[in-house]
Amino acid sequence: MLSAALVTLLFSLSITQASSSWSHPTNADPFSYDPGFDIEAVATIAKALPSHSWEYGTATEALLELYNSSYSVFGSAPFPVPFLVPDGVPSLSYAAQNIVLGSGANGLSDGDGAVGDPASLGVGAVMLGKTNSSFAQGANEEFAYLTGQAPRWYNGAISQRTDVPELWADWMYMAPPFLAYYAADTYNTSLLRLAVDQCGLYRQALKSNLTSSVSYDGLWEHIVGPQSSDFGLWGTGNGWASAGMTRVLATVINAPSSLTYGWKDEAVRNLTLWIQEIVGGAMGAPMTDGLLRNYLNDTSSDGLGFGDISSSSLIASVAYRMAVLQPQTFGSPYIQWAEGIRTTLGGNDSAGNPHVTSNGTVTPAVNPLNWYDTAPYTAGSPEGNNFVVLLYTAWRDCIIAGVCSQP
Repeated sequence: MLSAALVTLLFSLSITQASSSWSHPTNADPFSYDPGFDIEAVATIAKALPSHSWEYGTATEALLELYNSSYSVFGSAPFPVPFLVPDGVPSLSYAAQNIVLGSGANGLSDGDGAVGDPASLGVGAVMLGKTNSSFAQGANEEFAYLTGQAPRWYNGAISQRTDVPELWADWMYMAPPFLAYYAADTYNTSLLRLAVDQCGLYRQALKSNLTSSVSYDGLWEHIVGPQSSDFGLWGTGNGWASAGMTRVLATVINAPSSLTYGWKDEAVRNLTLWIQEIVGGAMGAPMTDGLLRNYLNDTSSDGLGFGDISSSSLIASVAYRMAVLQPQTFGSPYIQWAEGIRTTLGGNDSAGNPHVTSNGTVTPAVNPLNWYDTAPYTAGSPEGNNFVVLLYTAWRDCIIAGVCSQP
């Protein structure tokens, strides 16, 4: 058994090494390329806008990918999860300020009846937990509730709501990436497989029942369940789902090989297909003014089909990430489509208003608290601005990987 003094010494060395690696991050200049708009202003607003658990979780991930991409699951060294000094990692200092430790479904934040929303802070909690046991306990609370106490849909899919079984596409970005990351950190093969399986179970319940002749047939419906059912093809929901599965895929690819021995190839194939269905469906959906619509196939006059930067940016970020993760499947048509979204963000809308305002607010977005709101949201969407940061980081990393071209 290691002596207490030796354990302390090893811990100190780990902290010192992590602090040193922060001094020389993978992306010494996180804003190394010009996307055609003021990404620094966008990132500043994106950090300031959140006020709900899932918004804090999304911002935590965006900050990690922006400033310390090598430590994200898309980076070169995500596992084993490093010991990092939070003050030197913007994502972790932000998460530490916004995590509210509790118990059960609210282990990391008040989810207001949502199962997945607090779990969106789970990756940050696991990373913080390397140097602070309170955050490690919070992550364990979330894991235990998700896998052992949350309601389940008839097929075994974990509910997004605490009181009834109900599946939301949004859940896909919150919970499965956390479960996969927690599994890789704790060396839990069955949990990593469960994270992948949950993606498949959600697809089984939410994938639209459209024929292959429809150009957007791979898209998902938003919600199934007794309280908030929404069978529409909500753009942001499809973004949440595809981006969440992309993070799970990256975790499976980068996890210790012994964790995925014998099943990795099948998981990679399945996740790649499921992601491709959504991105391909989005590419086949009718756009307006260079953007995806709030409800992706809605060309009626009901007001729900306006152009939306939230879904457009998040799904474009997936195309960039997948072009690096699975270039054989996500070739130049996907990159060109994402480039179109990025270029649109750098221009004006049909009324002549800039999509990125002088203070970094990105518009027009869907109302982040009401997807049925027919008025495009221009006050600053916490989700929307962070999705643009995720688009930028995915594009930047795609250039660094030599897959995307420099501007």
